Amino acid sequence: MKVQNIKINNIPAIIWGEKSDKSYIHVHGKMSCKEHAENFAEIAEKKGYQTLSFDLPEHGERKGSDYRCDIWNGMHDLTVIGNYVFSMWSGVSLFACSLGAYFSLNTYTDRNFMNCLFQSPVLDMEYLIQQMFCWFNVTEEKLCMEKEIPTPVDLLRWDYYQYVKKHPIKKWNIPTSILYGGKDTLQSAEVIQKFVKAHDCKLTISQSSEHPFMQKQDIETVCTWLEENV
Repeated sequence: MKVQNIKINNIPAIIWGEKSDKSYIHVHGKMSCKEHAENFAEIAEKKGYQTLSFDLPEHGERKGSDYRCDIWNGMHDLTVIGNYVFSMWSGVSLFACSLGAYFSLNTYTDRNFMNCLFQSPVLDMEYLIQQMFCWFNVTEEKLCMEKEIPTPVDLLRWDYYQYVKKHPIKKWNIPTSILYGGKDTLQSAEVIQKFVKAHDCKLTISQSSEHPFMQKQDIETVCTWLEENV
């Protein structure tokens, strides 16, 4: 498969596949990187698409940087990537996973994507942060006082939590298909169903899958879903 490594405003990125007028922006999730788009890119190329993947802040080639992987830097980088891709391809679609989906929902509301695919999306970050409060015995008051509290999952931040509460996802008019694991503990089935109903999405639930979709049988599930929806 043809692979071109580039930098877009110092953001490391890969363009996958033979030249086409159609492409997917691939936004990875937490603890992933741009190289993990390979399987997606192979399926997309068969459907006539190139794929552009890139490293989110603190991921891939950007590990060890002081540039945090938070909503503000995420939105900035997704805007830079979006501007580039829409200037280079006439038809643009979106794939985003987990945290990448949350960043996309905040950044790409007004972008004219042809199609959108979300795998294990974080659709309601306030719900997830409040889950973390429960898991790690943290209160709003404690977070307000300390401003930042490390946890085994992620760093809880007061400023991030305030942004999330003030910016719930209300607008999303892009044709969207969602793959959700029935054993996902980061977003409840109710959260997913509420979004699907509000935004007329197509939902596929893999009842035996957890959030990462990393078990052996999950790989086949993801591939089948991609083949049907790319």
